[in-house]
Amino acid sequence: MLGISELRLTNLLFDMDEEGIATVTLNRPAKRNALDAQTIEELIGVFTALPSSGARAVVLRAEGPHFCAGLDLVEHGRAERSPAEFMRICLRWHEAFNKIEYAGLPVIAALKGAVVGGGLELASSVHIRVMDETTYFGLPEGQRGLFTGGGATIRVPALIGKARMVDMMLTGRLYSGDEAVSVGLAQYRVADSEAKAYELARIAAQNTPLSNFAVCSAISHMQNMSGLDAAYAEAMVAGIVNTQDAAKGRLDSFARGTADKIKPAG
Repeated sequence: MLGISELRLTNLLFDMDEEGIATVTLNRPAKRNALDAQTIEELIGVFTALPSSGARAVVLRAEGPHFCAGLDLVEHGRAERSPAEFMRICLRWHEAFNKIEYAGLPVIAALKGAVVGGGLELASSVHIRVMDETTYFGLPEGQRGLFTGGGATIRVPALIGKARMVDMMLTGRLYSGDEAVSVGLAQYRVADSEAKAYELARIAAQNTPLSNFAVCSAISHMQNMSGLDAAYAEAMVAGIVNTQDAAKGRLDSFARGTADKIKPAG
């Protein structure tokens, strides 16, 4: 497996500060950061290497006014792929987005402008979505004679429900502003999505790595299980995470602080 420094990135930018906050930037602004095959491969490489890079949290951002306009339709049209070839492309999209969701690092997306089609599939794979006033969400595939292939049928209904997703695809309905937050497409709506994303990343980075790993991977895995299996898995993960020395120290400190707050006066 290649380390971050060994990756050759052309469509992504990568940086990490002294606090372990990694920044992954979509860097095709002239294409509204549309996702071509090369960008997908770079996402796979970066998010495969990130867990062993020393990163404690990740901000996913984009150059230009738009987060991501989805599938690169120019490349798609020129490639003239067969059904089997395009299915393999879709499976690479799944690989990339699964790396983001299940790698065990908090990933916070700073959204702006278009978050549509494959851009929404990408955004739905992160753990926290922060939108600004320019952000809008859409799934225009149905009106373009297309169908989602990067996990929208899995992740988007988990956020907003099946009926809303079907409506978006059939009618081209867009969500923005408070409505986007109210239906679950973003957790935060702010004036500066990048500043808020970094603020949240720094908060998450203060948690113990094992706790973050559990929150950012185990919950997703448990959603794929039966209720009985999920209960068993949850107990097992809690047994491991809640008995780590760092957790014990934090719990002791929290207990002392709570006790101090409820001591009777005098």
